[in-house]
Amino acid sequence: MKTRVKVIFPANEPGQPSWPYIDYDVEARSKQVMSVLESELPEIDFSAGIYRSQEQAERAFQDEEFDGYLVYMTALWTGVTDFYLHNARPLIVADELYAGSGGILRVNSLIKEEDLPVVGLASSDFQDVIEAVRLFEVMKKMREAKILVVADRKRGMASQEIVEGAEEIFGTQVALIDSDALKAYYDAADADEAEHWKDKWIEEALKVVEPDEAEIQRSARMYLALKAAMEETQADAVTVDCLGLYYSDRLPAYPCLGFFQLNNEGLTGVCEADVDSTITQLLIRYATGRPGYVSDPVIDTASGQIIYAHCVATNKPFGPDGLSNRYIIRSHAEDGKGASVQSLLPLGYDVTSVKVSNRNRAFAVHSGKTVANVEDDKACRTKLAAKTEAQKIFDNYHSELFGWHRITCYGDYRQQLTNLATLYDLDIFEEDR
Repeated sequence: MKTRVKVIFPANEPGQPSWPYIDYDVEARSKQVMSVLESELPEIDFSAGIYRSQEQAERAFQDEEFDGYLVYMTALWTGVTDFYLHNARPLIVADELYAGSGGILRVNSLIKEEDLPVVGLASSDFQDVIEAVRLFEVMKKMREAKILVVADRKRGMASQEIVEGAEEIFGTQVALIDSDALKAYYDAADADEAEHWKDKWIEEALKVVEPDEAEIQRSARMYLALKAAMEETQADAVTVDCLGLYYSDRLPAYPCLGFFQLNNEGLTGVCEADVDSTITQLLIRYATGRPGYVSDPVIDTASGQIIYAHCVATNKPFGPDGLSNRYIIRSHAEDGKGASVQSLLPLGYDVTSVKVSNRNRAFAVHSGKTVANVEDDKACRTKLAAKTEAQKIFDNYHSELFGWHRITCYGDYRQQLTNLATLYDLDIFEEDR
């Protein structure tokens, strides 16, 4: 079913002098607004309501069931906005400039004073409204999504507490299979298809350094195993306890190249059975259409940079249909075994880095601009450096809430993702401010 959104237009009584002016034609304006919303967001099913009093709004609300509500303030002091502010969730309130402007200031004050999970907008650019309303569809997709965790028990970043938080906050289902189940998918993988992926990755790589073809073939079988497991369990994302299982000889190959390919295809593959990072990367995927890059950030206050380091990275950071960058096939950095990816990601672009904590109902965000692909034998293979407020991030880095990982996406999506965190009623930590 489509995402269903109700758009509410407050209106004054006929003959009542007020902003925007006496006898303002709210019905005509509502048709204009709805026409733009329906044209720009055809994937959403919209309904409209024009109400002149709180009582009218309350009567209509009793029979309503929508995935999101937008109050578009075409009048002041009707009581309609206040009613939805305290009763409808998730909710966005947007000002029609010179119509509801005094009201939106009051609404925004109430949002902060009462700590309400409501997004307020006061912009002459209607695209800001469109982008905010699009978040209702993201929330619906999260409720319909499933994460597959490959681990031999729920612990660490896939603990029962974190899993329950993901299900409670986002409505996202989390399923678990063990290493024996993944090994069965691996053993059943088609050898010819694995050969195809091995050859494709080698051909498209800038070069191959440590791994031999047999190792890359095993990575290709692991990719096919992960994809088969996702298809059979109807999962939208997969995360594997890769380090724990590989170090204990329960994983026949690292999943790094598999995650690389899944993320390039518009799916979601995440390291280390990290449910928080997987939720975060799903939010990014649904909100932006782009993959996230999970990393262990390294902060360098001398250069004012943060270096996002990991052995898994996409080479299609602008989405499956976007441009590709070059990559090198390397061994996994910590142990020098297996096969992983050093992605030479694009430079000179704005990036947004975020992280959700399901246990703490919190959200971290910071911004930067990519400046270098760092070459250093130490630590993980891909090292993307971004210019940022490094000292502030160092001072504001709440590892006790969010752990080490952050998820970076190309583009300035800070406001959009922060609005999403607001609708989920998460505590927001702006790490670079």
